[in-house]
Amino acid sequence: MAHLEIRNLTHRFGGLEALTDINLSLERGEIAGLIGPNGAGKTTVFNLVSGFYVPTGGDIILDGRRINAKKPHEIAAMKVGRTFQNIRLWNEMTVLDNIRIAQHYRLGYNAADVFFHTRRFREREAEITGSSRELLELFNLSSLAEEYPKNLPYGVQRRVEIARALSLKPDLLMLDEPAAGLSTADITELIRYIRWIHEKFHLTIWMIEHQMEVIMSLCRRITVLDFGREIARGSPDEIRANPEVIKAYLGDGAI
Repeated sequence: MAHLEIRNLTHRFGGLEALTDINLSLERGEIAGLIGPNGAGKTTVFNLVSGFYVPTGGDIILDGRRINAKKPHEIAAMKVGRTFQNIRLWNEMTVLDNIRIAQHYRLGYNAADVFFHTRRFREREAEITGSSRELLELFNLSSLAEEYPKNLPYGVQRRVEIARALSLKPDLLMLDEPAAGLSTADITELIRYIRWIHEKFHLTIWMIEHQMEVIMSLCRRITVLDFGREIARGSPDEIRANPEVIKAYLGDGAI
């Protein structure tokens, strides 16, 4: 059984058909890429899978379960974590609290527990704080636990965002342009981090990326979209040599 399967996925924004009959699957434990020119529909696919949009047509199957109508928090509880093209950290909360709050779906206590400061409340808070600090330690972020994300370099903010996504203990991690805005040195470090994450946490990783160095270094299978349709699928070498991909990125004159 595929970890994630997308069948005839279609989505419209009013009269605009953003995606048309997209079909793809992810095998458990692989690193796969989704690429294409700007406006190809890549982030729309991610938003559909993570519950921010409801598909106009088709099915999204996660571990054998149809998730078309699930809300984002419900999909997160099904062990799907994601990052965003534009970093979405809570800048008025500390780095530690950014990691802690992402785990709200599994708190296990209610308002009465909070009001009366019950044993269940104390134990769960201690557990979540402990696991959050362990994650910061793994990402070499412990010294920044009480810092605010807005005060951190962009590359470090990316690491915090990925750590926050991992705090959900996902089986599937979706990375939307993790290299966006990074320097060459930061991109090299990002590739190392993603490899380490894949090996350490035994995840399926699915990523959108415009930096071809990242995609070609990490992904064994790549799907290419253009104008909301799939135009190619294959290994990095196959994608590099595909005339439709070259045309989509560079125009007819490049063929």
